[in-house]
Amino acid sequence: MNSSEIYNAAQLIERIQQIGFLPLLDSGIVGFSAEEMVAEDCRYVTFPDGGWDWPLWKWKGPVVTEGNCVYGKFFNKKAGFISREWWADLCNYRRSQHPVPEAGTIEDVILATLQEHGSLITRQLRSLCGFTGPKMRSKFDGYVTRLQMGCHIVTEDFVYPVDKHGHNYGWGWSLLTTPEQLYGTDACRCSRSPEESFQRMLAHLQTILPDVEEKKLRRILI
Repeated sequence: MNSSEIYNAAQLIERIQQIGFLPLLDSGIVGFSAEEMVAEDCRYVTFPDGGWDWPLWKWKGPVVTEGNCVYGKFFNKKAGFISREWWADLCNYRRSQHPVPEAGTIEDVILATLQEHGSLITRQLRSLCGFTGPKMRSKFDGYVTRLQMGCHIVTEDFVYPVDKHGHNYGWGWSLLTTPEQLYGTDACRCSRSPEESFQRMLAHLQTILPDVEEKKLRRILI
């Protein structure tokens, strides 16, 4: 695996295309995350006045919209990137483990609401689905995370509030959609069986991470 440091969004895109799978933050495998691959001065830093800067965080939007890759909570309920080359295999396997929700379930309502509107930021989707009471946010996020793990929901982009000077600020909100809406139905189809897709992905990870034990690599994929 390429060990050179990453200094900008273009280099991050190139790395994702090279290795196919890349968690954003700690993956449980040393060195296997965008956070660990970027140069030191591109990592999170806080300032004495309470401000902060995190170039890697700011790169997510351009990487998702321009990098020919898919972003969502795909790695043990944590966020990361999948190159489009490997998306069909991941989608094929994950949907065999997390099928389309049964009609009338909460996850079905969430997915149907998103399909109806095309794309929504998380708080809009939460409101439309009726998760407006106390302590509902974390409960709703759990359902959305499971749908992302099943490759039913992805992040289309990130939306930021704008200050009076016209500058983006804050952490931003995920603009959610379905992969079919964003990439087309064919992008989510695979001619292989789910098990064949899994073994193909596992063999690829073993190639780029040859010193990592198999059970850790399997944990990335399941």
